[in-house]
Amino acid sequence: MYIIRKLPLKRLFNTRDLGGMPAANGMAIKHNRLLRSGKLYKLPAQTVHKLKKKGVNLVIDLRIFTEREEYPDTVMDGVEYVHLPLLCTATPGITREKSMTKTMAIEARRLKDEFGTADNYMVAMYKMVLFSDEPVKLLKDCLRLIIDNDGCVLWHCSGGKDRAGLVAMLVESLLGVDEKMIVEDYVASHRFQHRRFFWNKFGLMIAPLVPRFKKILFGMMAAKPRYILDTMNEVKAQYGSVVNYCRQRLGITDEDIAKMREKYLEPAKKGNIFIG
Repeated sequence: MYIIRKLPLKRLFNTRDLGGMPAANGMAIKHNRLLRSGKLYKLPAQTVHKLKKKGVNLVIDLRIFTEREEYPDTVMDGVEYVHLPLLCTATPGITREKSMTKTMAIEARRLKDEFGTADNYMVAMYKMVLFSDEPVKLLKDCLRLIIDNDGCVLWHCSGGKDRAGLVAMLVESLLGVDEKMIVEDYVASHRFQHRRFFWNKFGLMIAPLVPRFKKILFGMMAAKPRYILDTMNEVKAQYGSVVNYCRQRLGITDEDIAKMREKYLEPAKKGNIFIG
């Protein structure tokens, strides 16, 4: 039985180890090898100690420059940090804006004019990440780092849901995790941050912002199954499967997939409850 649970780390509300997740051919993902997270801002010493104890030797930061400047990662000795700034909007190139408020104002106008609903906007944003040339190059680099790393790799964005979730979807697919489990891992972000989402949503409701701006922010806080399912269905419509997308668009070879599975998988243990 596999239960997705967050790691009990202070100041980290959406960090989990994919270890124990069922994968292909009776295998499971090894513990202390693949971690996904939200931002690593002002981490207390005990959290740093626990991450180092898990063997983290590589951190991949998927946030844009504005996010990193506002909430810089806590630097852990002996850990390599790689910055791969993925798009976080449905508009190509808009993340070059210096102000996130201005960025979201532009996107709010697009939501009203082009997408109609926040749900449609979120799916469009995910598709932009997976199918636009600039983010595709970064996804290639990200997967290559994960394939080649021999320790424990942690990748993160700001909340640990969108960009970190898309990378998790690719990694899990390559390791043979079934679609239902991939969706469960994605939506777990909402469960882990339910209390924070509630108070953030309450704050937005009383904030003096235009309604369409709030709709985008509400959508960005949610982790609805539709967001990842619609995205995966589009990938399958274009490439047949997520694995074929990785092969054809991201340049992942069968040798790479075999290397990943040898490195990150082990025989599944029966009768245990794994904490992911």
